[in-house]
Amino acid sequence: MTKTPRIGFCGIGRMGEPMTRRLLAAGHEVAVWNRSSAKLGPLAAAGAQARTTPQALGEDVEIVLLCLGDGQAVEEVVFGDHGLARSATPPPCLVDHSTLSPALTRDLARRWTAATGGVWIDAPVSGGTDGAATGKLAIMAGGPADAIESVTPVLRAFASRVTRMGDVGAGQTTKLANQAIVATTLAGLAEAFVLAKRSEIHTAALPSALQGGWADSVLLQTLWPRMVTPPEHATGTVRVMLKDLDAIAELAEASATVQRVLPEVRRLLQDAVQRGMADWDLSQVFRIGEAESGPDT
Repeated sequence: MTKTPRIGFCGIGRMGEPMTRRLLAAGHEVAVWNRSSAKLGPLAAAGAQARTTPQALGEDVEIVLLCLGDGQAVEEVVFGDHGLARSATPPPCLVDHSTLSPALTRDLARRWTAATGGVWIDAPVSGGTDGAATGKLAIMAGGPADAIESVTPVLRAFASRVTRMGDVGAGQTTKLANQAIVATTLAGLAEAFVLAKRSEIHTAALPSALQGGWADSVLLQTLWPRMVTPPEHATGTVRVMLKDLDAIAELAEASATVQRVLPEVRRLLQDAVQRGMADWDLSQVFRIGEAESGPDT
């Protein structure tokens, strides 16, 4: 691998676009692909090289990064009719920033290595779109230690921390643990918000009032103001979090782990989807509790 490897990025969405912009700003040569090619225009104008298929992208890059919505999308991009694995010279290193089940990740990694001889690193991220834009994402990685070490300088363009958690699949397991914490905290914040609002306290002042105390957290400081004033654009959706909770339920069953709280949170998000809130910002799930509490007295 050259000192400054050529990079490919598949999946230009809420996270992928700012991550790619950080790579370009760091001076990397980046080829990009997205299912909707219209999203590639602004990045091409910023210096990225647009490709028509993942297969074409894989021809001339040494590291390919994925940031896709689910396992089906990852499988299609990698192994589909015009997937990365069909490149004449597939990239020797694939880094998947998507959030998948650990079992699926291990299966995809085995298939990738068998088909291409390359290495697969699962490297889900945490920090949201703001973290991507400011280069402060946290990456939890699974895969060979030497491979993770070799790609870390590239990943530092958009991440402040890259931590190897074990072999392939360990990054995804860590991300699901992360999502378990986020989801349960989200549900607690939603119930606390409705309680505070109905008790007629100054809800907007609560984050500053609790700052530095045991209840303080990034989620409190980020999501609570979005409950007070709904955001114009979602930075994290109910749909995506529910997908992650489905993966957590799968992992809990496979590991014979008893869960008492997360199944309730999962039902809450399933209810939100059924109410048409799938693409709403996560902060707005408090509205379900608000509706179930009945009219204000």
